[in-house]
Amino acid sequence: MNWKNLSKKRKAYLAAFVSLVGVLMWAFISAGIITHNFNRSQLSIDKDRQEALIHGIILTETKDENKYWEIYGESGNYDSKNGIAMLNNVLGNFYNNNNEVSMSFESSRGTYNEKKGKIVLFDNTFVVLKDGTTLRADRLEWSGNDKPIKAQGNIRITRNQQFLALAKKIEISPDYEHFKIEGNAVSKIFNDKVNKK
Repeated sequence: MNWKNLSKKRKAYLAAFVSLVGVLMWAFISAGIITHNFNRSQLSIDKDRQEALIHGIILTETKDENKYWEIYGESGNYDSKNGIAMLNNVLGNFYNNNNEVSMSFESSRGTYNEKKGKIVLFDNTFVVLKDGTTLRADRLEWSGNDKPIKAQGNIRITRNQQFLALAKKIEISPDYEHFKIEGNAVSKIFNDKVNKK
């Protein structure tokens, strides 16, 4: 093929084709360079495991149109092999049998174990019960609607400025009505009545 004998139109087509092939080759080589570590890390991870990084995740457990709980994480990740979601900046609610919020919570970090049906909250955990009782703890575990909620570490319970309790561990009954306080507990009851003369 003689370059001088080609028409201008054919020269333009040939130049465009060569340019397109060059761009495709460059993209293919660049993609291989960019993703070579990704491919290697995928091979080193167990073939059955899938992980996802998530921003703004909501998890809910519902049965027979009754919502048991809902939990929101500002960010987090999910590991399909272990069935565990790890969440950051967590907010959530637990519900009673009438689908009413019976307990709300917030925490810096939390996990949901799908296989065990267990929620664990870590770090700066703050809980409010429907009767106005508040609870602060380092760690809180929920293992099912019919099991007590367990909290531990720097427990501080207050109720409407009338009651204060400090402890290492606490169990909250499944109906959120009773507390079992353990470990160097200190309780104070305040009388808000003032005698008038």
